[in-house]
Amino acid sequence: MLLKLENIHKSYGTPGEADHHPVLTSLSLEVSAGATLAILGPSGSGKSTLLNILGTLDLPDSGSYTYRDRDITAYSGDELDHFRNQEIGFVFQFHHLLPQCTVLENVLVPTLMNRKDADEKKAYAASLLEKVGMTSHVNKLPGQLSGGECQRVAVVRAMINRPSLLLADEPTGALDKKNVGRLTDLLLQMKEEEGAALVLVTHSDALAAGMDTVYQLDEGKLHRQ
Repeated sequence: MLLKLENIHKSYGTPGEADHHPVLTSLSLEVSAGATLAILGPSGSGKSTLLNILGTLDLPDSGSYTYRDRDITAYSGDELDHFRNQEIGFVFQFHHLLPQCTVLENVLVPTLMNRKDADEKKAYAASLLEKVGMTSHVNKLPGQLSGGECQRVAVVRAMINRPSLLLADEPTGALDKKNVGRLTDLLLQMKEEEGAALVLVTHSDALAAGMDTVYQLDEGKLHRQ
């Protein structure tokens, strides 16, 4: 088992006050190494909150999160930063590439926390960019690329540290129909070739259908479809 969430609760606002809003309630989830999993649900259902907890960008109010039998909720801030950098890759709806950096420089940003083996990482970045058909664009700036090309770069950036878990938050939401299919194929290709588990949240039934397992997030809990 790669990761396990047990009895996760997450809310925002002040308990007992009008601004209190429960988001996740008694939520549990298991993800095996190399698995692909989709989470469906309407806007505001807590999909992004769940993904942020999986990626340790946010912590639950209560419940346990174990990753390869390690209790992630007990980690210090520095330990979480290191864990997130080494174990998890993120792909968001918008690519969030640095506009002043080239394609290659953007891909290498997650490696800056650990500058060891810089030449090896640069070579690996070049090989990943070749896999996604971006070799001729390595020295271009994001402003010189199409939206689909920027998302391909974002996927490569997510994979540069060889994460064991790839998280995608509405990764096709800003793409046209042609590029949706291309990005879906690319995510599955990268997952297969690099050995990462893939968890994505989406509104798209078509995108979810390509995953091994599909869940619906409803009233703070997951229901397997």
